[in-house]
Amino acid sequence: MTKTTRVMLAVLAACGASAAMAQSSVNVYGRVNTTVEHQKIGSESRSAMESNSSFIGFRGTEDLGNGLKAGFQLEGQFNSDDGSGAGGAFNFKRHSEVNLSGNFGTVRLGKFYVGSYLATADYISMHNHDTGTSADALYAYVFPDGNQISYRSPDFGGVTAEFNYGFGEKANRTTALPGDGTNALAVAGEHKGAFDASLNYNNGPLGLGLGYTRATTEGLLDVKEQQLGLRASYSINALTLGAYYQYYKADASATGINLDTKRHAYRLAAMYTMGASEFHANVGRAQAYKGDLSGAKTAATQWTLGYNYNLSKRTKVYGYFTKINNGDDAAYGVTNAGDNFRSIAVGVRHLF
Repeated sequence: MTKTTRVMLAVLAACGASAAMAQSSVNVYGRVNTTVEHQKIGSESRSAMESNSSFIGFRGTEDLGNGLKAGFQLEGQFNSDDGSGAGGAFNFKRHSEVNLSGNFGTVRLGKFYVGSYLATADYISMHNHDTGTSADALYAYVFPDGNQISYRSPDFGGVTAEFNYGFGEKANRTTALPGDGTNALAVAGEHKGAFDASLNYNNGPLGLGLGYTRATTEGLLDVKEQQLGLRASYSINALTLGAYYQYYKADASATGINLDTKRHAYRLAAMYTMGASEFHANVGRAQAYKGDLSGAKTAATQWTLGYNYNLSKRTKVYGYFTKINNGDDAAYGVTNAGDNFRSIAVGVRHLF
């Protein structure tokens, strides 16, 4: 082997090593979460097996140098009770993003939960990660899904800020009041864009969150939705307490028509840990709509008692009792206004 050949091979080996070091590190992760339940919806009872937002995900990062990183995250939801894809086909509609991050923070493109939800209601759903039949049915998630650009700030002493913008793209969107069985604002139109901003503070036992969202739909009725949420949580040894408050407002207008309404909602939650055991309780209340819908019986109450036993950091068995009491014109968690919902469930959740 000539000296020139040896030099060329050494150069090629170095290039290959550099390329290998620059490759993305890809992780596979997910959740399989399944319950067996006895449910009562209105006057009808049934036994069922439910998938509680089971999913598989892929994420990876590439170090670009000088503190800059590129990354992606894809999550596809499936039905763990029968193995089918959620909605009949497997896709990545649960979460799909590409991002760039560095000392400046993180810029994200795609579809993901907005910061206002993560900073408020998500923190309070401690017993089953806001999934399944015991998920929070009262929180109004205003931001339309997908077509998002987001900026998340670095952590400043436990404080982070996030801003989201949703491109409307003139896509069709149906706007309906959360839990409103009268469907007074169930109107179709063009999604004209949405904005979301949030602040999150977590440092030691105290946590605080603030989130604001607005979205506009234009059609036979032009609908402007807004929500403002506040959250506080505090841990005292084995006891964790949490609460959130949400204000929701919808304004609808057309020639000669104006319909304005608003609603207040709140939730209290508590978790007590004892070894591998967790004892959970939470209660939420959505007040009746005010303004032009005053008088309709649209209030609702939801409460849950739960128990988790952690077999490991990734696997737990659990059970809960959950119930939604709807007013005559409310349809939180159900299809028909005035129906109540109840479920007694036992399940297994595994993270991988």
